[in-house]
Amino acid sequence: MKQEINPEETNRAVAFELWMKSPMPMVTLTKTLDVTRLYKVSRRRRLKFNMLLCWCIGCAASRIEEFYLLPQNGKLYKYDQMAINVIVDNVMGGLSFCDIAVTNDLEQFNASYLHLTKTISQTCRDILDDEAVIVGTSAVTGTELDSIVNQYSDQFCNPMVMWGRYRKKWRKVTLPISFQFHHAQMDGSHAARFLEELQEVIKTL
Repeated sequence: MKQEINPEETNRAVAFELWMKSPMPMVTLTKTLDVTRLYKVSRRRRLKFNMLLCWCIGCAASRIEEFYLLPQNGKLYKYDQMAINVIVDNVMGGLSFCDIAVTNDLEQFNASYLHLTKTISQTCRDILDDEAVIVGTSAVTGTELDSIVNQYSDQFCNPMVMWGRYRKKWRKVTLPISFQFHHAQMDGSHAARFLEELQEVIKTL
């Protein structure tokens, strides 16, 4: 469920006033994560690497209050649910999208991930959750990437986590990721905390 709230009654009042008027309100941080643990769990339990990463993203984001706030069309909304948006190739050669509810239950998230991604791939019909705040993801695994920058406009305000192919060197596996967010939603300190939380979730998976 989402609810419009008065920015003046939140800790985002100043940022909302400054950044809702900006023609380029998005900010991107990049960080290389140690995903060795995630890679090992994926191989040992035969779980999709990207599914595990999406689950970790949801766990980390749900710990930070600002993720539940979202500026849209000059207004600020507060949500009580969160979902991860996943993009998949469909049978028509295009892209389809689905929103997977964030949960602490990995098995439940995995079941939803497999079911929804298979469904949209075959039907070419998006499955979206308008009542949940969405954390977007984009996995460009065709090559190794140092960074990804999405479009900088006020048309897409949701936070977005993006990555390419992971890198294996000796016994360590790393993955550079890009995290893009609307500055009215959060500051750099919140974004940095999210990246630290994400690394911690991965290491304790």
